[in-house]
Amino acid sequence: HVQCVSVKSFEFFRILSVLMISISDVISQSFRDRLLQKAEQLLEEKDELHFNYAKRILQFLQNVKLRYHPLVEKCNKIFLRSISRLDVHSISLIFGLYEQLGFDSAEFHLVAKQLLCETMDDCYDPETFVKLFFTLGPMAGSKVRERLLLTAGHMAEEFSSHQVLVVLKTMQKMKCRNSHLLKKMASVLHKHLDSYHVLQLVRLTQYLVALHCNNLELFAKLKLLLFGFLKSSVIPADTAAIIRVLAMLPSFQVEEIITTKAAAVLPQCRLHHLNCIAAALVKWNHYDQFHWQNNSELCVKLLQKLNDCGFQRLQKVDNLNLLLEELRHVNGGWFEEIIKEETVARCQLLAHQITRANVLPLSAFLLKTSDPCPSLLDRIASVTAESMDTMHPFEIYFILFLFSALNYDPPANEGFFDSCIQHLTSNLSFFETHHLVLLGHVLAVAGYFPPVLIKRIFNVSFLSKLNAQLEVLPETLKQKVRLHLMKLNRAVCLECPEFHIPWFHEHYCQRVFQNSSSRINPLRQHIHRMLAEILGGSNYVRISVLTPYYYEIDFECILDENKKPLSYLAQRIPLDEVEGVHLRQDINDKGRKALPPGAQRIALEFLDSKAFSKNSHHLKGEPAVKKRHLEMLGYQVVQIPHFEWNSMVLSTKGEQLEYLRKHLYGTQ
Repeated sequence: HVQCVSVKSFEFFRILSVLMISISDVISQSFRDRLLQKAEQLLEEKDELHFNYAKRILQFLQNVKLRYHPLVEKCNKIFLRSISRLDVHSISLIFGLYEQLGFDSAEFHLVAKQLLCETMDDCYDPETFVKLFFTLGPMAGSKVRERLLLTAGHMAEEFSSHQVLVVLKTMQKMKCRNSHLLKKMASVLHKHLDSYHVLQLVRLTQYLVALHCNNLELFAKLKLLLFGFLKSSVIPADTAAIIRVLAMLPSFQVEEIITTKAAAVLPQCRLHHLNCIAAALVKWNHYDQFHWQNNSELCVKLLQKLNDCGFQRLQKVDNLNLLLEELRHVNGGWFEEIIKEETVARCQLLAHQITRANVLPLSAFLLKTSDPCPSLLDRIASVTAESMDTMHPFEIYFILFLFSALNYDPPANEGFFDSCIQHLTSNLSFFETHHLVLLGHVLAVAGYFPPVLIKRIFNVSFLSKLNAQLEVLPETLKQKVRLHLMKLNRAVCLECPEFHIPWFHEHYCQRVFQNSSSRINPLRQHIHRMLAEILGGSNYVRISVLTPYYYEIDFECILDENKKPLSYLAQRIPLDEVEGVHLRQDINDKGRKALPPGAQRIALEFLDSKAFSKNSHHLKGEPAVKKRHLEMLGYQVVQIPHFEWNSMVLSTKGEQLEYLRKHLYGTQ
C-alpha cells in the first residue's frame, strides 16, 4: 500500500512530486506532513531542480488545500532561477497556483512581466493569448494594457466558455471599464451560457455585476439559468451561492421558491453559507423586492430561523480548528450584528485548543472582527512566544499586526515584542521589499523602531527596488504600501530624529490631498458652530486643518496663557458659501507662525466608531499614534468619543456646549 512506503526511500524528486499529485485526494494528514517534510529537505539540498517538480509541489498544496508558505517560497526561488525556461503557459499556471495558495511574489511578477512583454507578438492563438491576458493584464502599463484589451476584442468570438470566464475575471482584477470589450464579451456569452455549471454561472454573474455590465437581456437569461439550478439544487453551498448572487442582479423580484429553498437548507448550512443567505434576505427586504403578501413577516421569520441555525451550529462546535475553517470566509453585517459575540465567546471556551498550528487563523479572525478579547490575545502571545523558533517570520509579523492594530499590550508586553522583533530582524531576508515597509509600519504603530530595519528601508537602493516592484503589485496593495511608507517616514521623523531620516513625502501628501475633496458632514459643522459660539466667533476656530507632516485634524484653536482664545489672522471661507466643502488651510500659512509665550495650540478630534475596537471604548492603534504625534507637534489633544457625544447625558445643546467648554478650558 502506497501509504506504507517509507518516505525516506525516495531518492529522486521527480518520483516524489509525481507521487504527491497522484495520492493527494486520499492522503492522510500524517503522511501529507511527512511528504512535505521530505520535499522541503530535497528543495534545500538540490540547487538545480527542474521547475516542473516545483509546479507539482504547488499543485499538491492546492489539492490538499494547504497554504504552507515556507515550501511555496522555496518553489518560488526555483522559478526565479528558471525564468528563462518558462513560457506563457507555465507562468499562467504558476500565477493561478499562487492565487489559490494566497501567495504573492513581487520579484517573480517583475521578471515574469518583462518576459511576457517580450513574447506578446507570439501569442496569436486564443488559448495562449488568454493566458497572457490573465498574467500580464493586471500589472501592465497603459500602452500594453490598451493593446491587450484591443486584441481581446478582436479575438472574442474565438474564445471558449472557459476563456470568456478568465477574461472577465481578469477585467475585474484590472478594474477595466472598457465598454466596447465588455459589450463584445456579453454578446459572445450568449452562445456559451448553457455550457456552464452552477458555480461557473455564479462567478460569471459576480464578474458582470462588478464590471457594471448593463446588458439586461443577458441578466434575464442568467436569472432563468440560476433559477433552474436553484430548483434542482440539493447542496447547501450551491443553494447559498445562487441566492447570494441572485441578490446582485438588477431590478430583481424575489419569488417564493427562493425562500422555500433557503428555509429547507438552513439547518445544513455552514456559517459562511448562512451569512450569504442573510445578506440576500436583508437586501431584498430593505428594497421591498418581495412581491407576495405578508412578505416582510415571512422574511423576518426566515431571518430568525437563520439566526437560530447560526447559534445552534456554534453551540455544537467543540473543535477550534473546524470553527476557524468555517470563519475564514465569514464577514459582513449579519455576522457582525448577530453572532460575532457568540463566536468570540465560543473561541474563548476553546482557548485551550490554541496551538502553533491555528494561532495564525485565530489572529486573522480577531483582526477581522476588531475584537480585543484579552484571554484570546494573551493566549496567542503565549503560544507565539513558546513556538517562535518554529514559526515563519511572516506569521510573527501578522501576529504583531494584530496587537499593533488593536493597541493591545499582552502580559510582559515589552519582552514579547522584543523577542518577536529580534526573531524578525534576524530573518529579514524572508520578506519582500514591500512587506518590509508594512512590517516597519506595524512596529512603528506599536512604538518600536528597530535600527536595522529602519536603516534598511530608508536606503536609496532599497527604495529604488521598492519603486520598481510596486509597478507589478495590485493597485490596492500598491496604494497601501505607499501610504504606509509615508506614515513610517512621518513616525521616524517625529519619534526617532537620531536616525537623521529626511521627510521626503511632501509632494506625495500634496497630491493625495489635492485629489481628495473634504466634505464636512453635518455633525462636524454642528460642532464647529458650537466651538465658534464658545470661543467668540468663527475667526477663533479652524475646521479640517492640515498640520506639519500632513495630519488632518477636525478642529483647531489657540488659547493664550490665560486660557483666552486668540483670533486667526486669515479669515477662512464660511462653510455656507461652499456648500460644506472646506478648502483646507495650507500647512505653511500664517496660522502656523510662532505662538505668543504661554499660548497653546488645541486640536479637537471627533472619534467615530472606527477609532475604537468593536463594542469597546478601547482606542485602536492608528488613532493612538495620531494623538501621540500631534502632542509631539505641540498640540494639546482633545478627543471627543462618539459614545460620549451621542449619549443621553449630552442630549441638549446646552449640555453639549458645557461638555465642549469643559474639555477646552478644563484640566486635560
